Amino acid sequence: MAKALIIIDMQNDFVTGSLGTKEAQEMLPRLVKKLEAIVEEGAVDLIFTQDTHSDNYLDTQEGRNLPVMHCIKKTDGWQIVPELQKFTKRAKAVIEKKAFGSTRLPSLIKPYEVVEFAGVCTDICVVSNALLIKAFYPEQRIQIDAACCAGTSPEAHKKALDVMRNCQCRIINE
Repeated sequence: MAKALIIIDMQNDFVTGSLGTKEAQEMLPRLVKKLEAIVEEGAVDLIFTQDTHSDNYLDTQEGRNLPVMHCIKKTDGWQIVPELQKFTKRAKAVIEKKAFGSTRLPSLIKPYEVVEFAGVCTDICVVSNALLIKAFYPEQRIQIDAACCAGTSPEAHKKALDVMRNCQCRIINE
């Protein structure tokens, strides 16, 4: 069975930086362990996304609604967290995205029978990308590894999982 694991926005700013959370920091070792097992197994393709903004971020609609500079291209906060950088070398793609959802992602995951999501933030970028893929490919099996996701808060994480479940995404490791 062809399977892809999409790792959403595991960047310094979302883990330990300007928008970092305790939940993202606590989830990271679980994601590392999952990726180590996948690399050893070799049967899953990895795709990473990187939230990517420019210096004019605060002038954008997102920046006006979330006025916290983050993931500015080429800064330390934009980089994939050090614990996951070794896995990007094995990735099929590392996609820069300028919005919550990646418009490039649907073309990359079409051949997969199962598409699994992990990363941050469950209630913003994970849910946006999972539902985007579900809209493009309604019959594709979409699953979310709840233990390898973190939201902006524990409550927001749970609500996002409920939304994805209601949209017929399978939630695993809850």
